[in-house]
Amino acid sequence: MTQAQRFRDVYEECYPRVLAYATSQVGRQVGEDITSETFTVAWRRMRDVPQPALPWLLGVARNLVRELRRRDSHQYALAAQEAQRISTGAGTETQDVATGVTDREAALQALASLSGADRELLTLIAWHGLSPKQAARVLGCTTATLTVRLHRARRRLERAVEAVSASPAPAVRRADGRTDREGALA
Repeated sequence: MTQAQRFRDVYEECYPRVLAYATSQVGRQVGEDITSETFTVAWRRMRDVPQPALPWLLGVARNLVRELRRRDSHQYALAAQEAQRISTGAGTETQDVATGVTDREAALQALASLSGADRELLTLIAWHGLSPKQAARVLGCTTATLTVRLHRARRRLERAVEAVSASPAPAVRRADGRTDREGALA
């Protein structure tokens, strides 16, 4: 049996189950991408694929899902730091711990409300430390275009932080039965 025939057999036998696993972990669209990448790895390493192939394939899919989550959480954390920097004006004064926690939560909520393109742009500059010229190269645009996009993304982030900060905190029921607003000291 040739490697191509073996791959075809493994693919036909295992594709639905690998897709089901990936979809259960990350949703349909991303699950299809993970499944595709899993079988790309299998094709490249067909000599290493044991019999039965399913456990090995699920292990590859699991590693790909973990890598995706790691990248996403890292990008989110970087953008959150940029949002917090903007919302606090990058001041150096010592803040009350509760205020810092509240500000960080507001920054995270504001960041989550931005588009993926805005989050990516902000993180390239703030977290990865790229210059506008380098970030423009990464995003495939001119430096001038990137500068305009960055300016607009920062303004959207500022407005989002203001909107989150201005919205009332949800009510929280205390142990004594009274209701307080989250973040308020009782």
